[in-house]
Amino acid sequence: MKEIILALVGGMVVGLLFKFIKLPLPAPPVFSAVVGVFGVYFGGVVYDWLIRVLQS
Repeated sequence: MKEIILALVGGMVVGLLFKFIKLPLPAPPVFSAVVGVFGVYFGGVVYDWLIRVLQS
């Protein structure tokens, strides 16, 4: 849980800094893009799990 909170705070600091110096945000502009990034991560986790299950 600590890692999640630190990631959120770090992201907020970066977002505030980018807006302050008037740069575009370094993040996907829509929620579906964020969900897509989560899907890529989750797919990698599932792959690792499948490899462990099939090798045992």
